[in-house]
Amino acid sequence: MPLKTLFLNPPSFENFDGGASSRWPATREIESYWYPVWLAYPAGMLEGSRLLDASPHHVSWQQTVEISKDYEFVVLFTSTPGFPGDCKLAEAMKAANPGLKIAFVGPHVTVLPEPVLRDCAAIDFIVRREFDFATVEFAQGKPLAEIMGISYRQNGRIVHTPDRAPVDNLDALPDVTDVYHRDLDVRRYNVPFLLYPFVSLYSTRGCPAQCTFCLWPQTLSGHPWRKRSSDAVAREMAKAKEYWPYVKEFFFDDDTFNIQKARTIELCEKLKPLGITWSCTSRVTTDYETLKAMRDAGCRLLIVGYESGDAQILKNIKKGATVERARDFTRDCHKLGLTIHGDFILGLPGETRESIRQTISFAKQLDVETIQVSLAHAYPGTELYDFAKKNGFIVNEQQMVDEGGHQLAHIEYPGLPREEVLESVHRFYDEYYFRPKAVYRIVRKAMFDSTERKRLYKEARAFLKLRAARKRYVEERRTVPGAPSPPPSSQQETRAETVEV
Repeated sequence: MPLKTLFLNPPSFENFDGGASSRWPATREIESYWYPVWLAYPAGMLEGSRLLDASPHHVSWQQTVEISKDYEFVVLFTSTPGFPGDCKLAEAMKAANPGLKIAFVGPHVTVLPEPVLRDCAAIDFIVRREFDFATVEFAQGKPLAEIMGISYRQNGRIVHTPDRAPVDNLDALPDVTDVYHRDLDVRRYNVPFLLYPFVSLYSTRGCPAQCTFCLWPQTLSGHPWRKRSSDAVAREMAKAKEYWPYVKEFFFDDDTFNIQKARTIELCEKLKPLGITWSCTSRVTTDYETLKAMRDAGCRLLIVGYESGDAQILKNIKKGATVERARDFTRDCHKLGLTIHGDFILGLPGETRESIRQTISFAKQLDVETIQVSLAHAYPGTELYDFAKKNGFIVNEQQMVDEGGHQLAHIEYPGLPREEVLESVHRFYDEYYFRPKAVYRIVRKAMFDSTERKRLYKEARAFLKLRAARKRYVEERRTVPGAPSPPPSSQQETRAETVEV
């Protein structure tokens, strides 16, 4: 029998959506959670294992320590904001269960293996990049020196075994929905712009795009794009439909779901007979024929990273898309009746007052259903981090989040104070959502759906509270130089959240 293993998405902060669940780890002002898909794969390979997703299931720090007493091996998916607290949690688990072995996984330990092992004695080893087979091999008794892609201490020094190649045959991995059904309550997961309840999973890994700010392709999943067979995906979706007949939507949380036209159309042909509603990520380079095939197969919504309305900024971040193409793509989606949730980022390299004004105007011209506006954040291991670090643009590297897990303003350019960029975030929301057209959409949705009405009311209250706090913070920073960092309620949103008001 393998070691009894606990795969843990830890309770780093209250309502923290990070680690194995989110590309942009932080506490949300509007409580929302993504699924810990990465941890579900190895959890499905080991008999007797358990996947514990602490935050959405409201499992406390103390309860997690108690649960860990029943296990021999813990695999903890950490993050840059959550690492200090995760290290303390590991120490507490070791104190309660001295024989416990602990491995940390995720982008943070991939990029900084030596500092992590030096700073946290409770960690036995870390796994760099994809960790499916490395963790399983250890649980099955393989010596550390023979496991590829890990780092560990030996005789006072840190040893790095050779890198492991990315998993090529994704069909050889277990279905994550089996693990969800065994260990998770899908009613605990909510993302404001998705139908509730929803279930998310991957149909591919990796992203060939070179966006300088994006965390996972640069630190975890890699740029090589690998796909599951369309038959395997369709079989899992059919099974998921049987598991949860009450689920209203399935979400393909791939880095880039529809980057290959032929594969997307082929998969749509397999999904169409299932009669399910699903949504996915998308790039603006997707053509009309592909979008139509997706719509006809049950696709409802696309998450689209527009990022900026400034052509030079799109070049600076290596987006691989143009403003003109974004307009054409959006026009195609509107024509087909596909809903869009648009992502925008303020504070990317090259940002100016004029480019911010241009991006706000661009977003209003696109007129998508919902938007999310984030401040640019540079995570270790990304090209954006290297650029900002080299040029001295990172102003508080030692504190990326406040005591509640909310992100703090992180990058500042000459002539553009970070307080001004933060103020532009709430101005962006104000100008976008308080237009007659946007207000009409929201009111119409609330009028005909009582469940959505309650949901929208809750989100609106959270947003307005955040908006007021952000304005107070900006005013304080302007009138009192060196004013303290804002309280949790005044922090900016992160990339995995939205506001519908």
